[in-house]
Amino acid sequence: MFREKSVIDEIVEYVEKNTKKGYNQNSLRWALSTQGYSKIEIEKAFKKINSQQSEIPVVKPLPQITYQPLIPYEEPRKSFWQKIFG
Repeated sequence: MFREKSVIDEIVEYVEKNTKKGYNQNSLRWALSTQGYSKIEIEKAFKKINSQQSEIPVVKPLPQITYQPLIPYEEPRKSFWQKIFG
């Protein structure tokens, strides 16, 4: 029939949800232990999370695109008369 979620799977979901919210691992460990979970279950869940994260491939940053003009821009020269009267 249906497989019930194990305690470790529940902890994994809880940790993943709360790390996205910005909580760090130490505060989540403390919160889980105050909720009544054993330290062994918590550590197994964190090992499972860390092994899942190590399997995720590292995304390489895209190269920076720079634009360079083909013809260098030169200031227009002033004519002789613009230099004298201008």
